Amino acid sequence: MAIFDFTSLSPDLILDGIESLGLRIDSGLLPLNSYENRVYQLHDEDKTKYVTKFYRPERWSKAQIQEEHDFALELESEELPVVAPLVINQQSVFEHQGYYFALFPCRGGRIFEVDNLDHLEWMGRFIGRIHAMSAKKPFQHRLTMNCQEMLFDARAIIKQSGFVPKSLELAFFTVLDHVIKEAESFTTLNQSFTQIRLHGDCHAGNILWTDKGPHFVDLDDCRQGPAIQDLWMMLSGDRQQQILQLDTILSGYEEFYSFEHNQLILIESLRTMRLVNYMAWLCKRWSDPAFPSNFPWFDSEKYWEQQILTLKEQVSALQQAPLSLSPINF
Repeated sequence: MAIFDFTSLSPDLILDGIESLGLRIDSGLLPLNSYENRVYQLHDEDKTKYVTKFYRPERWSKAQIQEEHDFALELESEELPVVAPLVINQQSVFEHQGYYFALFPCRGGRIFEVDNLDHLEWMGRFIGRIHAMSAKKPFQHRLTMNCQEMLFDARAIIKQSGFVPKSLELAFFTVLDHVIKEAESFTTLNQSFTQIRLHGDCHAGNILWTDKGPHFVDLDDCRQGPAIQDLWMMLSGDRQQQILQLDTILSGYEEFYSFEHNQLILIESLRTMRLVNYMAWLCKRWSDPAFPSNFPWFDSEKYWEQQILTLKEQVSALQQAPLSLSPINF
């Protein structure tokens, strides 16, 4: 694929690409909340609603996108509530004018209530079912959860970007290096956990709730990694609240898949990876016009001052005993 970005992705190009699949579009394009890719809602002449995703160029290979689709379709075939791409003429990954894209059925819903214990137990059952299936075979093309990419490479991106104000560089990178060392030590010392196919980004925004229950969207970040990665982002509140929430999730989860409780030690390391990657992601994407308009606070001294405080808090969190529902042997 040639080197280019989203600047040439016009509404006409998007509609031409979709109509090349044989659909007759009878609406405009309603942009949905996505920054990494370009995602739109539309409907055809029969008023059937669809969502189309045009993938960011050069982020994933076609094989990696196809593996994401195959994973979603595999889960859907087992009646798991995952919004999988449509297959048209035996294909789900399409290409138009150099852009890879996909078409999905439009599924609405509301964000699930992370403090609702009934919802959390329901979520635990579904994720347990997903993991029971995803553990049957590994990804061949998707990435893994790893320290090199998600800590060290992310640090290099932040450093090279020049966004950290000179007056804060020493303080910022001192605490960043400290938190990376702490997080990396946990993952290095605990590499024997089972690695399975994951949703990878299982937070409230990617789980939509209806009267019939939840359904999962956006497997764009699916990876190979420890099962806890698909569980920890649903925890909120203080330590006692998180223990109660985790116990509730796992009571549903373990009906279908056995959880390795020693993985609880990884929660703060995984949270660190997410924090550091988020900063690096904003640095990488700042040249995309969508980012300055939607994240205007990023290019400010106040933002980086706040990150120093956040990273200090994360060092403290890494040094605390992990969440535990039962004694853990290290």
